[in-house]
Amino acid sequence: MLLRHTPKEITERKALMINPAKTCQPIGAMYAALGIKGCLPHSHGSQGCCAYHRSTLTRHYKEPISAATSSFTEGASVFGGQANLLQAIDNIFTVYEPEVIAVHTTCLSETIGDDLPQIFDKAIKEKKVPEGKTLIGAPTPSYVGSHVTGFSNMVKAMAGLALPSGKKNGKINIIPGWVEPSDMEEIKKIAAMIGVKINMFPDTSGVLNGPLTGEYKMFPDAGAAIDDIKDSGNATGTLALGEWCSADAARLLDTKCKVPCSILDMPFGLKATDRFVDALRTVAGTSVPDEIMVERGKLVDMISDMHQYFYGKKVALVGDPDQVIAMTEFLVSIDMCPVHIVTGTPGKRFEERILEITAGMGCKVNVRAKGDMFLLHQWIKNEPVELIIGNTYCKYIARDEDLPYVRWGFPILDRQGHQHFPTVGYKGGLRLLEQILGVLLDRKDRDDPESKFELVL
Repeated sequence: MLLRHTPKEITERKALMINPAKTCQPIGAMYAALGIKGCLPHSHGSQGCCAYHRSTLTRHYKEPISAATSSFTEGASVFGGQANLLQAIDNIFTVYEPEVIAVHTTCLSETIGDDLPQIFDKAIKEKKVPEGKTLIGAPTPSYVGSHVTGFSNMVKAMAGLALPSGKKNGKINIIPGWVEPSDMEEIKKIAAMIGVKINMFPDTSGVLNGPLTGEYKMFPDAGAAIDDIKDSGNATGTLALGEWCSADAARLLDTKCKVPCSILDMPFGLKATDRFVDALRTVAGTSVPDEIMVERGKLVDMISDMHQYFYGKKVALVGDPDQVIAMTEFLVSIDMCPVHIVTGTPGKRFEERILEITAGMGCKVNVRAKGDMFLLHQWIKNEPVELIIGNTYCKYIARDEDLPYVRWGFPILDRQGHQHFPTVGYKGGLRLLEQILGVLLDRKDRDDPESKFELVL
């Protein structure tokens, strides 16, 4: 009964969003900041905003998320939050002793016009920032963009710390985009197998999927070191994985430090991973090692063995633009038919890319940037699908429409494993196929008559 009031008749909406396919910018900025070693994210706004951002990330990663807040009251809302932020910077460095404070703004601080660079300059002049410590900040009001653009803005602020020395360090910067900590581990593993020295930022592996040791650490011994981020200006090149999440930072390194960049799709699935591996191989000036070819062969083998269960299946897909573009290509490559595709993040280029990828499918494709899940549900009601892929909020649509459902993307609030098992690379492609195949065959077992209920498929 949850969403069965959703009408089939679609009415064009311009000012109203129902069941958004996104969260707000500060959540993305906070996640990016957690990928810096020894960093404490700071929300420049009210306590309620910070509590929401922390709780969403905590529910997704099942880890306690540490972050500070400027704790705006009515006075700060009227007269500005400079005094609050200056006091917060002093308190944080004194009490918690982080290496970095990464400040992101909120709707309130942006609306009243707080100027982060000016406040940072004042904090440094008043010696509230200890020697050797770092302040960075990004504008992230929730009334524009999404968690994806908030992530991008904070990563761009990281790239702004780069200090070119004039001497190349022989490394390649990899900006991984918003992927899981397990995905970041997989990206580093692939680079190591090919023999490429990389400098990856942000890096949440070991931060949000670390072990339970019985010993609490305020700042895990993981993440991208601030010195390495500053050294990114001396790299021989940058690979940015995803136009929306990573490209702005890569282009800033190009213009500021003359580090050439390539913008690739996130390596979800066969073709996108091939392009990523080829880019690393080209940089390293070597051939692809046998270990990677074996991983690729296993993925191709599963596609070949189970193709009959994927072929022609219609799919509804919702998520972040960089992820959805690569996932759409993967689904098309195994002859599935993604026909309803939504992202909550704005950008007409998203719609163009999706239509390019799906052009040869021979069926109508509905695609919407800055869309919502209410619209996705209406599309499904008008043209049913056989599978839905998306975050936890899809479970309501899947239940009401009786659809097989694969949890993927952000946020996943009701299941575990995404922070530990990658979905990028060839290994990740195997996991995605196993998840898709599992729900499709579960449905087949449920619906088959006795005469077709087979032990071996």
